[in-house]
Amino acid sequence: MGSRLRNIQARAAEHGRLRTGYTNGNRPMRSPNWVITSHSEEHVRRAAELWGGEPEQWSPLNSTISQWRVLTKASSIEALITPGDPLNQYNEMWSKGGCQRRCDGETELLTRQPCLCAARFGEDWHQQKKGTVCSTTSRLNVMLPDLSGMGMWRAETHSFYAAQEWGGMVDMVLAGTDGKGFIPVNLRIEPRQRVANGETKKFPVVVVELRGITPRQALAGPVNAATALNPSMAGQQRAAIEAPRPDYLAEAKGALTSDDVRDVWRKASAAGHVDPKGSDDLSKRLMALAAAKDEESKQHEQKDDEPGGPDAEGVYEGEVVETNEQSSGWPAAAQPGSGARR
Repeated sequence: MGSRLRNIQARAAEHGRLRTGYTNGNRPMRSPNWVITSHSEEHVRRAAELWGGEPEQWSPLNSTISQWRVLTKASSIEALITPGDPLNQYNEMWSKGGCQRRCDGETELLTRQPCLCAARFGEDWHQQKKGTVCSTTSRLNVMLPDLSGMGMWRAETHSFYAAQEWGGMVDMVLAGTDGKGFIPVNLRIEPRQRVANGETKKFPVVVVELRGITPRQALAGPVNAATALNPSMAGQQRAAIEAPRPDYLAEAKGALTSDDVRDVWRKASAAGHVDPKGSDDLSKRLMALAAAKDEESKQHEQKDDEPGGPDAEGVYEGEVVETNEQSSGWPAAAQPGSGARR
């Protein structure tokens, strides 16, 4: 195990941003779909292949550094919440000179004063006009498993209502996983509206929701990386743990008759553990056991019935042979005695 610097916090590189808006010239615009921006042209072009849109070069406001962006056609994208606490939230006020205020809801951290917005406008300060109060800013670091690179992507929202939902969701996940392991989620832009003072305001909210796993699984402990990347396997893995596969051969060897062996095969077939056509190895071995049971039974009958001549009326006793697939319990192409004996 290698050693690490103890005074430096390890973190993955940031590949880009997941945005709910874009600039058209100098005019900010809301978007019903995700806008993905990055310094990497490769990442943005791959995102366009996955979620639609046309990659283009772009410079953020008040910046001369060119980046790449794509206005996708997807309102929902798949992501992974990574180990650790992926969320940070502050009430912030920015200007061209940088961050002027950063508040944790109680204390403005740059001046160490009590929350300035609450002191001036009360508990409903967030309903004031933008620019006069801080914006509730939430930043969620996630991994996009279908893009190249092992870095992080930052989803950011300035919605007061999304901040409540993001915090609640992440806190519940962390309570179950203790910040260990990955959690598969969907990041979905959902249109909302609010009526206040006789006015209806429409706005987008980013919803973070579990993807492919249940709350029981998310709260039961860390999810391994394989399950997080392919959540559909979680149910199969759980079923395998809860219901281990029976030892059908042991059951068949302990059976008294070939009919009992056929019952074992029917049980395996109902559980999906054998090929219905009987072409798998387990079916062949079960058919061989059934054939052996039939042979043993015939040998016992011959010993009991010797010399096996006609009865008093000169009639020989006949043997009834089942030929119907349903009555035998075996696939038609795999009847005992049709090449299954060993």
